[in-house]
Amino acid sequence: MSSATVAVRPARASERVDVLSVLDAAMLETDAEALADHIDAGSVLVAVAGERSERVVGVVEARETESGAHIEGVAVRQKRRNQGIGTALMEAAAERWRPLTADFDADVRPFYETLGFDVVETDDGRYRGRLH
Repeated sequence: MSSATVAVRPARASERVDVLSVLDAAMLETDAEALADHIDAGSVLVAVAGERSERVVGVVEARETESGAHIEGVAVRQKRRNQGIGTALMEAAAERWRPLTADFDADVRPFYETLGFDVVETDDGRYRGRLH
């Protein structure tokens, strides 16, 4: 199934467990209370599969800042990876918030560069990206 068969929209409070499941499966550290607050604030976007399905297959969690947002995590269900879902989530985030920043490890640097982020290495060996 391609990204054309997913819709990206703000997460609903009733989807908190599904969102946590996707983030946990990607081994991303998640504060459940902060996540609930982010969902309530509209700063968590989900990709749902199919035209009628509401199955959460991907998540981007952001923390809104004074002048945009910082990406806390991006995750896609393992069986749905490499289908453009992460890109669709990040493009939706970029439409919603600018500038957009993210901190990440070297293995996902190409993903952020492909999306147009300016990337710099940080003192701790990770990377920080910014999309203006």
